[in-house]
Amino acid sequence: MNVENIIREYITKTIHMSLGTSRDNKPWVCEVHFAYDDNLNLYFRSTTDRRHCQEIAANPNVAGNIVRQHGEGEIPHGIYFEGQANLIDDESKYQEMFEYFKKCQNSDERIIEQAKTADGPKFYKITVENWHCFGKFDGDKVQKSSLVWNGGLK
Repeated sequence: MNVENIIREYITKTIHMSLGTSRDNKPWVCEVHFAYDDNLNLYFRSTTDRRHCQEIAANPNVAGNIVRQHGEGEIPHGIYFEGQANLIDDESKYQEMFEYFKKCQNSDERIIEQAKTADGPKFYKITVENWHCFGKFDGDKVQKSSLVWNGGLK
C-alpha cells in the first residue's frame, strides 16, 4: 500500500478537516476548510480570535483528520495527521496562499484582501510531520498505515 498516494488522492475529495489543538493540557477540536500544496502541507483560514488560533499561538503542535462521512455498516476511511501550525503573517505570501485555496476551494481573490484586514480571516500553514491512514484503500482488508513525512523532506 502506497500511503503517500492514498493521501494525495484522498485529500482531493474532501473540503474540510477536524483540527485538534491544545493549551494547558486542555484539548480542543474544530472544523475548518482546508487547502494543500504539492508537499502535502495543509492550509486553513480563520480569525485570530478563535480558540484554535489562540491555542496555536501558544502551542503550535496540532493533530487532525480528514474523513468523509460514511453510513451505517460502511467501513470508515480517513487520513490523520500530526504537525506544526503557524500563522502566515507575511503579506508577500498571500498570493501563494490564494492559489492553493483557488485550486482546492474555488476561492476568489477577496481572501487576500480579507487577510490584510485587522479582523479578517488569516492564513495558517500546517507542516505535517506524520500521516496515518485507516480503511479499505487497497483491497478488501481494513488497514492502518503510517508515513513519516517531516514536511515533505524525505
